[in-house]
Amino acid sequence: MKAAIGIIGGGGVENIDGLQDKSWERVLSPWGLASDELLLGTIDGARVAFLPRHERGYRHTPSSINYQANIDALKRLGVTDVISFSAVISLRDDLQPGQFVIVDQFIDRTHNRPASFFGSGCVAHVSMAEPVCSRLGDALERAAAKIGMSVVRGGTYVAVEGPQSPTRAECALYHSWGGTVVGMTNMPEAKLAREAEICYTTVAVVTAYNCRNRGTAAISGEQMITLRPEGAALAGKLVREVAPILNKRPAACPDGCDHALEQAIVTEKAFRNPDLVAKLDAVAGRVLRK
Repeated sequence: MKAAIGIIGGGGVENIDGLQDKSWERVLSPWGLASDELLLGTIDGARVAFLPRHERGYRHTPSSINYQANIDALKRLGVTDVISFSAVISLRDDLQPGQFVIVDQFIDRTHNRPASFFGSGCVAHVSMAEPVCSRLGDALERAAAKIGMSVVRGGTYVAVEGPQSPTRAECALYHSWGGTVVGMTNMPEAKLAREAEICYTTVAVVTAYNCRNRGTAAISGEQMITLRPEGAALAGKLVREVAPILNKRPAACPDGCDHALEQAIVTEKAFRNPDLVAKLDAVAGRVLRK
């Protein structure tokens, strides 16, 4: 079954209201093993694929996740839109645990993860100035309003390597930079989705306050990565409501996400590495076959 809407998240998010015709399927990728099998199903006719980012049972650290294989697997299933759920620390006093934030910017502080499908033998430079798809953000905001769910539209996600939580000094620094939340998993995920010409957005779910102030309690490992049951349930309801909206997809993405590679590949055809080009068949086949 081909899927159109991809959901990436942690434990509990797979309990999506109204998901029918469910089956788990392993998708093979030349980039290695994806985090897990994908849960496929439909919601009111919309095709959905859920990918457990850390594998069921939480067996991958944020740094050991194969982000390339995850995005490639979703692309091979025909996924065009990805909603990524992420547990985060709030850097703002007004964003309490349980609050959902539709992120629109990132600061990438990761340093130990392959951040591109491209490399020597086939070089590409995509724009990340606007790293998420506004159409997906609009749809999520509309869906949240329909179910009476509180969401904050807009915010900067500071992606850190982990697996340790940031120090008080680091939280203070990220706050001074204008950061809204801190997480560990949405980079390079967002960059790879852009290279794969997939519309992408992040829904950050606050699980703990920041620790930049001495009076704030230190953050536990569970708080850093785990959605509370009520948060996971709300995420499932949000997916249930947004899927039919996203099923009415325009022919072309207004933000141009589906044509991000149009002028991005700079290596001339005669000099491209055939082995790398073969691995890029799903991600970049649309432009490499021209």
